[in-house]
Amino acid sequence: MIILTINCGSSSVKYLVYDWDKKKELARGIVERVTIGGSFVRHKPTGKDEIKIEGDCPTHKEAIQLVVQTLTDPEIGVIEDLKDIDAVGHRVVHGGEEFTSSVRINKDVLKTFKKLQDLAPLHNPPNIMGIEAAMELLPHTPHIAVMDTAFHSTMPEVSYIYAVPYYWYKDYGVRKYGFHGTSHLYVSRRATVLLGKDIEDTNLITCHIGNGVSLTAIKNGKSFDHSMGFTPLEGLVMGTRSGDIDPAVVKFISEKENKEVSEVINDLNRKSGLLGLSGKWADRRDINKEMEKGNRRATLAFKKEAHRLKKYIGGYIAILGSVDAIVFTAGAGEKAVELREVVCSGMEQLGIKLDRKKNSMERGKREAVVSTQDSPIKIFIIPTNEEIVFVEDVVGILKGKYKSSETFNYSFSSPDCKNK
Repeated sequence: MIILTINCGSSSVKYLVYDWDKKKELARGIVERVTIGGSFVRHKPTGKDEIKIEGDCPTHKEAIQLVVQTLTDPEIGVIEDLKDIDAVGHRVVHGGEEFTSSVRINKDVLKTFKKLQDLAPLHNPPNIMGIEAAMELLPHTPHIAVMDTAFHSTMPEVSYIYAVPYYWYKDYGVRKYGFHGTSHLYVSRRATVLLGKDIEDTNLITCHIGNGVSLTAIKNGKSFDHSMGFTPLEGLVMGTRSGDIDPAVVKFISEKENKEVSEVINDLNRKSGLLGLSGKWADRRDINKEMEKGNRRATLAFKKEAHRLKKYIGGYIAILGSVDAIVFTAGAGEKAVELREVVCSGMEQLGIKLDRKKNSMERGKREAVVSTQDSPIKIFIIPTNEEIVFVEDVVGILKGKYKSSETFNYSFSSPDCKNK
């Protein structure tokens, strides 16, 4: 069974081709600069060198077409014909309360996704565009949606409810939903394998730190609390998102700058976070370069992000009671040595002891332990693999054995952990 997974961002399309029967990755890649000009695909067949191919992608439809052309190319492709693809798994960021698990896509499901797209304005619209483009190219192939919010459906009411008029929740669905679920799910299952513990007996804090940033408090293997909320805007300082602020700021700025509320929310989503504080940079690599030059605002952005991360980690230790490990994942979580060091420093009394030498050696690409041997709470770096979650859920649904992706172990999908 050959599974194609598609993850559409606002200006990118990530993909994976996976042979389920052989438990083998055939190829993966990404189309970059979709809708903004200068588009290209970076295609990596398993065991071969990466290939870069330019191709104009004014919309996600052209990006999906470029992916298909690449995968079926006689020289660099990994399948002979589109008919070789048995199913397609799509990432959908927000499933609301309507979808608390993965689902096979039909017209009604797609219609509901469109109703929910205002809840994740940066993500759901391109997710939907990718689905529609893929369904047009592969009309007779099963398409499965894997929800980012699904993993967090186990949060108890005390975690997901807001202290607002209760009818807001009952009538309008205003509550915390949580995001990056496939990433938190994957790394939490890998962490239990590395710890040699049963999922049901494991408490973790998983830290997904990319352009978007979220933390999950995992109790007995299930999502117990999460930093993002009704939308992905709540929580930590992110690349362009503010995270937690006083809600009254929205009205204040709306009046001061004569803006609609939607415009202020757009500013909080697209012009805030590291970009807003530094004035120019959302990428942490640029932030670090500017810090080395003595740029005060870049330094402030870095310190603010670390401060908020440390604050959340401390809070999650308090509500979990005991923690087996803290897991860093995603682009910056895996590679940002300096950020991990600042976040974990000074936390020894809480049981977090970072081995600075080990940490300084790890910039992603492999699983690693960067805590000291006597650290009560282990510190892991685990590269995320959201695509394997898509594959697992797709196969489970097609075979009629799908219960919930939270049951999977993912022990086969990663190399042995280094620096144990």
